[in-house]
Amino acid sequence: MAKAIPNLRQQLEQLVACPSVSATDPRLDTGNRGVVELLGAWLETLGFAVELMPLEGQPHKANMIATLSSQNSGSSGDGGLILAGHTDTVPYDDGLWQSDPFKLEERDNRLYGLGSTDMKGFFPLAIEAVKSFADKSLREPLIILATADEETSMAGARALVKAGRPRARCAVVGEPTGLKPIRMHKGMMMESVRITGQSGHSSDPALGANALESMHGAIGELLKLRGEWQERYNNPGFAVPVPTVNLGCIHGGDNPNRICGSTELQFDVRPLPGMALQDLRAELEQRLHAAVGDGKIRVEYAPLFLGTEAFEQDAGSELVKAAEKLTGHGAGSVAFGTEAPYFKSLGIDTIVLGPGDIDQAHQPDEYLGLERIEPMVEVLRGLIAKFCL
Repeated sequence: MAKAIPNLRQQLEQLVACPSVSATDPRLDTGNRGVVELLGAWLETLGFAVELMPLEGQPHKANMIATLSSQNSGSSGDGGLILAGHTDTVPYDDGLWQSDPFKLEERDNRLYGLGSTDMKGFFPLAIEAVKSFADKSLREPLIILATADEETSMAGARALVKAGRPRARCAVVGEPTGLKPIRMHKGMMMESVRITGQSGHSSDPALGANALESMHGAIGELLKLRGEWQERYNNPGFAVPVPTVNLGCIHGGDNPNRICGSTELQFDVRPLPGMALQDLRAELEQRLHAAVGDGKIRVEYAPLFLGTEAFEQDAGSELVKAAEKLTGHGAGSVAFGTEAPYFKSLGIDTIVLGPGDIDQAHQPDEYLGLERIEPMVEVLRGLIAKFCL
């Protein structure tokens, strides 16, 4: 059965060769349908029941849920294990790559290609691990899950939560963690505050209402709130143990001799576990409006996207303990966001664990080290054996 599908290297070659760029710019966005169709065909050959779930209004984008259940027990409940990953990649800097981003190339014991580490490379390793169980009867189901649009909107993960699927006891998100289990990461918010005043001749301030001056007050309030949050919340499990607020970019006005009529600030917030996005946004809105209390000024605060909650899995969970034993590393934390909180919201114990390194992601000459492949396959075999056999 296993010989009917391409080998691990060939699978990664085909996945890398299939563009699946996810971008806010529609000129760059390609969708991921080709990738999930490839994965689905291979997994059907291995006996998985495969379902594609197109995203609403975007038929070129889809999630894939592939389930391998026991023929003897018909297991299909809330037990078992999910091996999950996203199939989209970020855009690429074509002129900065030493090789074709869509052609897998081996150099210096590394496999180079767009998505090789973040995170198409996870799927061939998961399939390789599955092959060891082709002739075994599963006690609990094994699910391989491939999502769309993680790199931009998390629309694939949000669609799964809305559908309440899939159901399982445990999930492993194969993001690049250097073969170390991760049980916590910060959330992410990207926000905007726009202040509109009244332009006029700069020789007489009474002729207008200066939006930049009001933005000065708004920025001061944001920095004050940042300090309060950092006093209120602290988690020593993170390299940066406090929530952060970064003032990212500001635009406004058009000429030195005109009163500034409007300006916009965009900023991000990285909350710790336990800091709900809904509560943070309510506090931000209240404080920003209170800080700019001028009847001539209009304040508009809004998220730039829905945001991703922070993630935390209990350190004593059976999944965390199993991953620590199999990898030889204690479970830690990372600063980047993943789809893990979406699975956690479905009541699934979740960890983040993958073969690549995050410092290779989102940059030219992305690669997966050959030395990471077999250890990751062995870890996945161990997790499948524990939670599915």
